[in-house]
Amino acid sequence: MPFAVDRSVPALIVKIGHYPLHHGGVGAIRSLGRLGVPMYAVTEDRWTPAALSRYLRRAFVWPTTGEERPERLVEGLLRMGRAIGRPTVLLPTDEEAAVLIAEHADRLAGEGRFLFPRAEPELPRRLASKRGLHELCVKHGVPTPEGVFPDTYADVKAFAASARFPVVAKNREAFERRKKPAVCGTTRIEGPRELMELARRWGPRPGVVLQEYLPGEEAEDWIVHAYFDARSTPLAMFTGVKVRSWPPHAGVTACAYAVENGELARMTARFVQRIGFSGIADLDWRFDRRDGRYKLLGFNPRMGAQFRLFENAARIDVVRAQHLDLTGRAVPGAGQRPARRFLVENIDLPALVAYRRSGYTTPHAPARASGTELAWAARDDMRPFFTMLARSLRPGAAQLYRLWRAQ
Repeated sequence: MPFAVDRSVPALIVKIGHYPLHHGGVGAIRSLGRLGVPMYAVTEDRWTPAALSRYLRRAFVWPTTGEERPERLVEGLLRMGRAIGRPTVLLPTDEEAAVLIAEHADRLAGEGRFLFPRAEPELPRRLASKRGLHELCVKHGVPTPEGVFPDTYADVKAFAASARFPVVAKNREAFERRKKPAVCGTTRIEGPRELMELARRWGPRPGVVLQEYLPGEEAEDWIVHAYFDARSTPLAMFTGVKVRSWPPHAGVTACAYAVENGELARMTARFVQRIGFSGIADLDWRFDRRDGRYKLLGFNPRMGAQFRLFENAARIDVVRAQHLDLTGRAVPGAGQRPARRFLVENIDLPALVAYRRSGYTTPHAPARASGTELAWAARDDMRPFFTMLARSLRPGAAQLYRLWRAQ
């Protein structure tokens, strides 16, 4: 191994949302755990894939409801820090956790319990917000889909009268669970009548962004994962192309390839330098063939679930880069390993069927993979894979049983 990690500094996977089947957390536990870093994680229960990884030293079972006040969440993290007993690197896996850490950084760092990148306290919330990200893109000249943010029902009605359809609707603050979401993920809307029918359910203050539709046949989805130090300098930067997602074209990555894209890396680095972000970032870009531009769709101020797609020649991923940097060690610089493939076993098969039916292709995907990283299965750590299978099959089996009883 061409680098030396500080095994005296543990890491804690921090999650606040409820998603027990999360392969990103498992990937981070394995990535650092294989180097001998003591790993801890917040889990919904003791039977999640992350909780049963051989590389996890302890799972802190902490099922949150979304109703907790931030002060209570911070106190919960501090209790975990006291139980660990050593300065610990924090690794958030959702926007709620990233925002909480940024906005309560002084208290979390005050006892010397936790190590994490420091940025402007309000920046992660702005980046995770569709409106906040749109405003930052406009301010700094970064291409992004055209969008409007209606504040009232009348605003939606005025938009419907002049908009070019189809359009897509997204929740403005997707990371806030306290409010009932206006739409279930990215929702394509075909015309004014459909839009107004949806708007009646949104109430007097719609919590949505209405955005131009970028047709899949005229676009290509790209991802950038990077770690930026305290000066917003990228110590690890990776680019890749998303081949399939689930649900199609609007969900999480099901299959992707590492593909070097210097233009996209430079665009990302310039944007991050201007806004002053520090830490791990997961960005979604869409290349619009109609005008030949990359447009920024999302900026996740934390590690992405598919981060293990990317390594450089020195075996550095973004999680390892952050741990090395925060513990005062150099991050080896090297080119990214090309043509690596990432597959999420439990969602790629339905995604593959859907994409073949649609005829969608990704021209920049390599013809052959140089190696494949699976989200769940690993020879040295198979329990998360079998746990994922059990938890995935249980709802389906229960539904079949109910159908049999009904018949």
